[in-house]
Amino acid sequence: MKIVCYETADWEAAYLKQKLAGFDMEFIGGSKIQPNPDAEIVCNFVGSPLTAEIIAQMPKLKFVATRSTGFDHIDLKACAERGIAVSNVPTYGENTVAEFAFALILSLSRKIYPAYKRVREQGLFSTNDLQGFDLQGKTLGVVGAGHIGQFVIKIAKGFGMNVVAYDPYPKRELADKYQFVYASLEDVLKQSDVITLHVPYMPATHHLINSQNISLCKKGCIIINTARGGLIETAALVKALKSGQIAGAGLDVLEEEGFIKEEVDLLVNGHPNEDELKTALADHELMYMDNVLITPHNAFNTKEAMVRILDTTVGNIKGFEEGKLVNLVSGH
Repeated sequence: MKIVCYETADWEAAYLKQKLAGFDMEFIGGSKIQPNPDAEIVCNFVGSPLTAEIIAQMPKLKFVATRSTGFDHIDLKACAERGIAVSNVPTYGENTVAEFAFALILSLSRKIYPAYKRVREQGLFSTNDLQGFDLQGKTLGVVGAGHIGQFVIKIAKGFGMNVVAYDPYPKRELADKYQFVYASLEDVLKQSDVITLHVPYMPATHHLINSQNISLCKKGCIIINTARGGLIETAALVKALKSGQIAGAGLDVLEEEGFIKEEVDLLVNGHPNEDELKTALADHELMYMDNVLITPHNAFNTKEAMVRILDTTVGNIKGFEEGKLVNLVSGH
């Protein structure tokens, strides 16, 4: 079968060639899809949109294996009309993002950044004002107890933390298995020493943490967001940080960053609107607060996670070849 792959780095191409030996493979590094009339399988990414016009120029196309969770860069209607199956990568970074969230938690709870800054910039080894707090015995509030949230809960239990979780679809078996308690969002905010967000961004979750409910947070708690920037109302967070209501924030995503539909796209195209983002950061002051850690949407970015994406994609393609379709997107 003829496979045409788009947006592949050199190491990804080498990996796919090894795992899919026997297939006729062509690799195109750019994001713009160049229709290949002989392509039977397209392996694309979020920056290489598969439109109806492009699909029409590939008469032999039978299967699309996108190396992403999202699939809004593919015209599913056009695929369905042609009987073209579409598979995606439903999950790949649960533990990866959870580990990064805890890296932010530990950095804030032990004031690692201001300590590092003091030594590096001032040459001072004083511990004045650097007293942190133990995680053991504290309460972690997990907003969203899905795949990533569950990994966060498991890690928290290793630190001896109590866990309360908010999820619109609570599952008693999970609470029993991981020894945590479900609660309303309001109660999670009230009870938690640390709050970490792991829900998708959609109209229903826009400004989930906002000027109306942020005052419910336990005074001196810290907030972690490795999900989507729009979950937090930025102005409300800045105000709460200034007042001391919130003691610190670890943010791998920002509201001004926009809704990035697929994190791994950053590896291909770099950070969007970098100058505008810097301006926005300067405007709302978060960049200059020592109790705020901002990272460049990097929680997903480990070699292991990237390999999991490729392995799932290989499985999708082999499944198609064997007539056993897996990870089909909705409606396919």
